Amino acid sequence: MGQSSHHSTGMNGFWTIVPALVVLSLIAFPGVGVSQDSADDPVTFAADIAPLLQENCQVCHREGGIGPMSFLSYDEVRPWAPIIRDVVRAREMPPYHYDTNIGIQELKEDRRLTEEEIATFVAWADAGAPLGDLSELPEPMEWPDPTDWRLAEQFGQPDLVVPAKPFSVPAEGQDLWWEPLVEIPLENDRYIRAIEVKPSVEGRKVVHHANTTLYLPEQGGGLESQGGRFTEYASGKLGEILPEGTGRLLPANSLVRWSIHYYPMGDAVEDEVTELGFWLYPEGYEPELEQTLGRFSMEGDLDIAPQGTAMVQGFHSWDHPVRIDSFQPHGHLRLTAASLEVFYPDTGEREVVSMVSNWHPGWQLSHIYEDDVAPLIPVGAVMVVSQWYDNTSENPHNPDPDVWVYRGGRTTDEMSHAWIAVTHLDQQDYDRLVAERAAKASLAGDDG
Repeated sequence: MGQSSHHSTGMNGFWTIVPALVVLSLIAFPGVGVSQDSADDPVTFAADIAPLLQENCQVCHREGGIGPMSFLSYDEVRPWAPIIRDVVRAREMPPYHYDTNIGIQELKEDRRLTEEEIATFVAWADAGAPLGDLSELPEPMEWPDPTDWRLAEQFGQPDLVVPAKPFSVPAEGQDLWWEPLVEIPLENDRYIRAIEVKPSVEGRKVVHHANTTLYLPEQGGGLESQGGRFTEYASGKLGEILPEGTGRLLPANSLVRWSIHYYPMGDAVEDEVTELGFWLYPEGYEPELEQTLGRFSMEGDLDIAPQGTAMVQGFHSWDHPVRIDSFQPHGHLRLTAASLEVFYPDTGEREVVSMVSNWHPGWQLSHIYEDDVAPLIPVGAVMVVSQWYDNTSENPHNPDPDVWVYRGGRTTDEMSHAWIAVTHLDQQDYDRLVAERAAKASLAGDDG
């Protein structure tokens, strides 16, 4: 149920205990698979559950998908009904861990179920998972090849693909890093519309994350880092989708420095190749606004005692107005929550933009705001990023609560930063966007 997954623990660890839970659930719910006709309008697989599975779950739970079991037919789904009920009710699935009642709720590629959809899953499982009338089953979905780009459905195939060099990951071992430098075959400057990083199908479970950084050749034969990050792929992330009229410059004859963090997961993966796909604006097009992707780090030491907790914060401001387009908190196995706020010194007000109270290490998502609600930050306002950590036995993802945990790059270390896409504005741009939103809000009010 979701987009993609891989991590040394997280969802892979979760699914190792699922079969035992299924047995216990079937003992506790012996009526699973028996049709219930007592309700006036019973929830059935054919009429109610199959459409929800098609829309929210089968993208992963199908042959060739990254889900550990297929959910294409009633016979495949029925044994999992109690587990589906529990993980859906807990909002563990589909994997989109973002609070439903705090901050901006209008998000692109939002995988969250509505309360009504959750209630439908729960009612179906509680009723014994009835099949219903076969004539009400929807037509089967035609799913794309699992090797295809996920943004292709929206933008078509990428205009440019830059693969990393092959790397083999052993079945067992410690964290591995691979940092090849690869030329980008582009003869003229172009602006980027969207970006996606795609590990190989076999590599999805071993690619912990993949950073891609822009480099340019210097006179004399050297290379200069531009400090610009194309994207930071992590488990669960879809990609970078830039707002309409906003772009990132991709210079001609540039290079990408890959930094791929691998973690062995029990099966050797030979010659894994992770690819970087670009969707570009037409040649000669210059967008009105330019965006950058920044790594915004927290301040202070990150030292978490055994059986302890911690919280860190970062504070960031600009000398010009900006628009925040996306928020992707990053951490490892002890991170449990993250938030994005804006503090306005002139008024003392503090606005919560985004809150993730149940952060999951197996699904490191970029929350992309819809264009009309992406936060507009005036000069002088301060962006505040907070992250909370749990190194106790209460954290189900914690591999060892009896050790100190420090900041570091290994999976068993911790990190404290967020990847945030920022569109840089001048005062005229800022005033124009504020006025456009006010006009739309007024029009919507008149229509209401």
